[in-house]
Formats: sequence, structure tokens, C-alpha cells
Amino acid sequence: MNKKVRVRFAPSPTGPLHIGGVRTALYNFLFARKHGGNMLLRIEDTDSARFVPGAEEYIVEALSWLGIEIDEGIGAKTTGTHAPYRQSERKSIYRKYVDQLIEAGLAYIAFDTPAELDAKRAEIANFQYDASTRGMMTNSLTLAVDEVAVRIAAGQQYVVRIKIEPNEDVKVQDLIRGEVIINSSVIDDKVLFKSSDELPTYHMANVVDDYLMEISHVIRGEEWLPSAPLHVLLYRYLGWTESMPQFAHLPLLLKPDGNGKLSKRDGDRLGFPVFPLNWADPKTGETSSGYREAGYFPEAVVNFLSLLGWNSGTEQEIFSMQELIEQFSLDRVSKSGAKFDYEKGKWFNHKYLQAKPIEEIAYLFQHILIEKGIIEDSEKVQKIVSLVRERANFVNELWAQASFFFEAPQQYDEKTIQKRWKPETPTQLTKLSELLATIEDFSPENTEVIIKEWITANEYNLGGIMNAFRLALVGEPKGPHIFDIIDIIGKEETIARIKKAVEVI
Repeated sequence: MNKKVRVRFAPSPTGPLHIGGVRTALYNFLFARKHGGNMLLRIEDTDSARFVPGAEEYIVEALSWLGIEIDEGIGAKTTGTHAPYRQSERKSIYRKYVDQLIEAGLAYIAFDTPAELDAKRAEIANFQYDASTRGMMTNSLTLAVDEVAVRIAAGQQYVVRIKIEPNEDVKVQDLIRGEVIINSSVIDDKVLFKSSDELPTYHMANVVDDYLMEISHVIRGEEWLPSAPLHVLLYRYLGWTESMPQFAHLPLLLKPDGNGKLSKRDGDRLGFPVFPLNWADPKTGETSSGYREAGYFPEAVVNFLSLLGWNSGTEQEIFSMQELIEQFSLDRVSKSGAKFDYEKGKWFNHKYLQAKPIEEIAYLFQHILIEKGIIEDSEKVQKIVSLVRERANFVNELWAQASFFFEAPQQYDEKTIQKRWKPETPTQLTKLSELLATIEDFSPENTEVIIKEWITANEYNLGGIMNAFRLALVGEPKGPHIFDIIDIIGKEETIARIKKAVEVI
């Protein structure tokens, strides 16, 4: 912590950003802001075969929607001092360090073809390219120097592999898990560079970029923990141990049911998004749903994700971004995976829907009304939203709760008719409509007093009248206070709906 905090989120542009990647980006952002540091966005696109058009733009848009601000790199407002930030544009940088490792005897050139490697795997059970097998392979450790030079000059393709010495305990200091020790004998001689595209592999580019970009903390998913010893060795081999960042490996997001890592199939099977935004696959044309298009508020998604693997140590559940920044710490991140409770995600959105200003929710709801060809003034829509939003998790659910304010019912709930519509109901509702026609002050408070006094004076059953009245107005047994309903739809519409219900039912 003696140097400025600099973290990076470094996804590959191979498709849409998974919600687990979003959480990784969020934790990096919270940590950087907490410590007055910077957050970088770097695109790790060295695997050209897996590149998907549009994926980089999707990542930038998703982070922007969620309020995860990038200080430097792709999508940042200003160009940083460590550009470029796409690994494919940094090709000329890496070769220098690959050659440095070869010259120091810490890496070597290997010419083995895919067919030769497959044959060796078939010959040796659990084959691993390492100290025990490299001597029987085609590489610069087994070939004469001149032959290596001839092969390269002839254009034969090769890879550069790190040379791992066996039987060393490699220690990784992890800010979440403590000291992790892995014996080097289980680490194979990973490929660091490929001559076919003149690009490094993830491991080499990752370490070189983190060093050159002065990254202080590498906060990434648990799936990268097995690679951490290799990265520690690379820092040592390159002479950068003193500059090595601190590591923190985040717990996995787990399936809502069963075991294992959360996948897109889980979302498809259980009906929830696993991506922040809708994604249209450019190859298949298949569209996957996103949290934004499903009606989630970005603040709710951030709040929900923040608590999947981290806790504040209090009972508080609703956090603004600023509160998360102030309270976030890696020592309160769990070591174990977090079950993805998508129902809890709906609960968070419900809470934000209730807490937001009525004007904001009404504005969003008006767009839905306009799509349905309904034009209403803002004041009326705000009044309606205030009456029904408690029953909704999303803005797009408000229509189901409020449609009767804008359209008279076209049908009536059969169960309610059987239970609430009595032989005397038509006569009573007709008399009620006649009473309503005489009321000048149609405010909820006044109509409630007059109608209840009328029911009492005629010795009618209060529940019977009111239930039938609601059925006539709404078409089913739902909705807010009935006198609020008639106040909004007005006297003429109220009387018209009563008459229609009497005729139809």
C-alpha cells in the first residue's frame, strides 16, 4: 500500500460480459475509489481466434450503464499514459521480454506440432509438458543451436515455453485467502508466445501489462488462482518481484440450485438474465436477455451484486454506490462461493422502485403508456403510480397493476362473479350509480362518507356492495382504495363502468 492504488479490469472480447465479470469489475472499482486510486479497462484480445465483433463495445456500455467509471484505458474520457490498452495493439512490446527470458535460460523454443503433442498424450497417461518430458520433445533444449536457427529461418512455426524447475513450493500471498502454496511440479511449461500470430498468450501479456501499467492490486475471479503461481514465477524470472502486485481472488458466483459455477444455461432454465445488457450473438443471431432490458435499475444491480461475496458486517442491505465505496474492504470478502439468489435481485429492484421519486417512475411509466397509444398528463400518472407501485418489482409491471385506470375492463373474473355477484347486486349498483350522479364533490374523502352512509341507511351489506363495485370498475378483485380509483377515473367513467357491468354480468 506504499504506492498509488491502480487496479484493472481486463476482460477478453469473446462475447457478452457475464454477471460474474461485472461483479469483478465492481469490486475493482469500489477498491480503487476507497483508496483514492485509479481503475483501468484493458482488453485482453491476444486470442484472435475467439474474438467476437461488438464484444468490446458491449463491455464499455455495460460498465457505463452500471456507473462503474473507468479512469484510464478503453472507454475512459481521457487517454492514459500507458496506452495502448488493447493487447493486440501492444504486440511490439512483448517480444522484448520473451527474448529476455530465452536469453536467461528461463524459457525455450518448442517446435512440437499439434499432431506430435496428441501422439505424446496418447502414449503417456496424464501427459504434461514439463521437466520430466521436455527432454523427449522437439525444442531448443534438445536440438542443436544451429538447427533451431535453421528451423526459425525456414519459417517453421514454434511456441516459447516457460522453463519451470520442479519441486519448488511457490507461495502466493492472497489478500482474501492468505498464503497459498503450490508445488512447481504440478505446473507445466506453459506457452508464453506463439510465432503463428506473433502474440503472447494470456499469461505473458497479463504479467507484462500489469507491470508496465503499474498495477498495484490484481483483483480477479477464483478461476485464476491456479495460474497465480505461474505469474509469481514470471515476475521473478523477469526481475520484477519488488513490483509484483498484491493478489485477491474472488469467490465464484454459484448456481441458484445445485452445485457449480453460474452459467447462461441456469438463467435460461430458471428465467433470469446472466448478462447486464441484451446480447445478440453475431454468429447465431440468438438474443440473450440483460438486466437493463429486463427492467432492473443499475443501482439495484450494483447493490445486489455487491453483497454476493462481500458483507459490511452490519444488517444494512440497501447501499448507495458512495456507501459501498466507503465500506468496501477485501478482508470482508468471503472465501467461499456465493449462491446467485435471483429472487433477491428482484427484491432489490422492488426496494429501489419504492424509494425513487414518483416523478422519475411516472416518467418511465409514461413511455410504456405511449407505446400503448395512451397519452396522459404527468400529474395523473404520478398519482396512479403512487397508488400501485408497492405491488410491482419493475416499472414494466405497473401496467398490469394500473391498466384499469386507463381502460375499462373488457371481461370480469368468473370466480369473483360466482362469489360476490348476488341476485340483488344489479339493483343495488344501479341505485349506487344514481347516487354517484348527484355528488358534486368527487374527492375520495367525500365520496367514501356519502356512499358508506347510503349503504348503512339502506341496510345493505358493506362488503357485498364494495366487492361488486370493485368488480365493475376493475374487472377483478385487485387495486388500491376504491375511492382513490373513482377519484382518478372520474364520475362519468365510474357510472359508465357500473352500467356496463350490470348489462354484461
